[in-house]
Amino acid sequence: MVSAEAISALRPVVTSPDRAMPDNSPNAAPEAEANRLWGGRFSGGPAAIMQEINASIGFDRRMWRQDIAGSRAHAAMLAAQGIISEADLADISRGLDQVAAEIESGRFVFDPALEDIHMAVEARLIALVGDAGRRLHTARSRNDQVALDLRLWVRDAIDQLDGQILALMRALLDQAERHHDLPMPGFTHLQIAQPITFGHHLLAYVEMLARDRGRFADARARLNECPLGAAALAGTSFPIDRHMTAQALGFDRPMANSLDAVSARDFALEFLAACAISAMHLSRLAEEIVVWMSPPWRFIRLSDAFTTGSSIMPQKRNPDAAELVRAKTGRVSGAFLALTMVMKGLPLAYGKDMQEDKEPVFDAADNLALALAATAGMVRDMVPEEANLRRWAGAGFATATDLADWLVRWLNLPFRTAHHVTGRLVAMAEAKGVELDGLTLAELQEVEPRITEEVFGVLSVERSIASRSSYGGTAPANVAEQAAEWRRRLGA
Repeated sequence: MVSAEAISALRPVVTSPDRAMPDNSPNAAPEAEANRLWGGRFSGGPAAIMQEINASIGFDRRMWRQDIAGSRAHAAMLAAQGIISEADLADISRGLDQVAAEIESGRFVFDPALEDIHMAVEARLIALVGDAGRRLHTARSRNDQVALDLRLWVRDAIDQLDGQILALMRALLDQAERHHDLPMPGFTHLQIAQPITFGHHLLAYVEMLARDRGRFADARARLNECPLGAAALAGTSFPIDRHMTAQALGFDRPMANSLDAVSARDFALEFLAACAISAMHLSRLAEEIVVWMSPPWRFIRLSDAFTTGSSIMPQKRNPDAAELVRAKTGRVSGAFLALTMVMKGLPLAYGKDMQEDKEPVFDAADNLALALAATAGMVRDMVPEEANLRRWAGAGFATATDLADWLVRWLNLPFRTAHHVTGRLVAMAEAKGVELDGLTLAELQEVEPRITEEVFGVLSVERSIASRSSYGGTAPANVAEQAAEWRRRLGA
């Protein structure tokens, strides 16, 4: 079973489960106090079903670190601009330190009546420091607050996923270097096509994963603008310094339009699209692992660490880790579609519909992280069955193209003519139950009399592979060179 530690960096500290808050809880707030966080217009509490559908604290509490970071930056800016006093800033900072410590330790109880992480933190802060805590929300809204928190969370998730993709690339690279010259069959249409090397095959996934890293990096660059200070939708009349808060939170700049700042979720969609493409790449590798482990193929072995048995068939070794990685693609791709459907009909600016943005993002990040960890583990664990790979590398007349190329180079036949001649020789070999190198020279000359003994020099698997020396080809020298280049680029 894959260790949970592999993805722990993406998961904030697990806190106490949602439950009704006892009266003596340190961050308890009576219903009236909760309503006062909304405003004086509300005198009664919400209906139970309204509270149930409206609350997001059950899932958005994992953004507590981002919420507190945003509040720290906002408070510092308010003090620098003279909007709150230095004494208020000191109280707010002290209170936020205590809130963070309580959440980190698991002592913080999340009250569903407070709806979301923003109100939960604010209510506890007010309980700790009084009016200074009430001043924190000056010149901001939950609209720009949640937009900020989610951007910060996605940015952190991208950084964590990038590290995991890099770890998988290095695992593939290790195997590719070790087996840069190991023959295996290459396939098109899942039919044996031409011999390649095992290392060359694995480096193809290194290339895919590098593009995945690029997509995440592009998404990160585009999301790295700060919505804080846009307030509800129109900005604020307070003399805030949005450049200060953007810089404090590591953003490149503040977002230029307050409507866009609170309502844009394309950064989350772009993140989910990158997750979906990366998950698809993992699924392709997982499918190959499933096929390669099947006894009729027996291309690789996986240990007990990444396989399971059967409850009834004692001989079975099932590639369950690979199958589950393959299945995760559906969840990750579904998250992208789900958020697209949430956003497609929303007018500007903010709508409560956007509360549905977080669960797809969290779920996709969690499942991609788990799939990356499992795939890296399987790649490090797998051992190629070299004898089987070599045997099948030459099966199915895999060197037929080499024969056609030889006819072009040495007999000056047009390629289409050489293709036709080779096809007739394949048919002859098939009828005799042998591979091409099992035909005698006399038999080859029945189809093309000018064929000489030298043709047998291109019909072996090793010579076929070595001849594919064009840039990007499977020749072992190429594979070793490409592996060394990737080693240099990855810095390991």
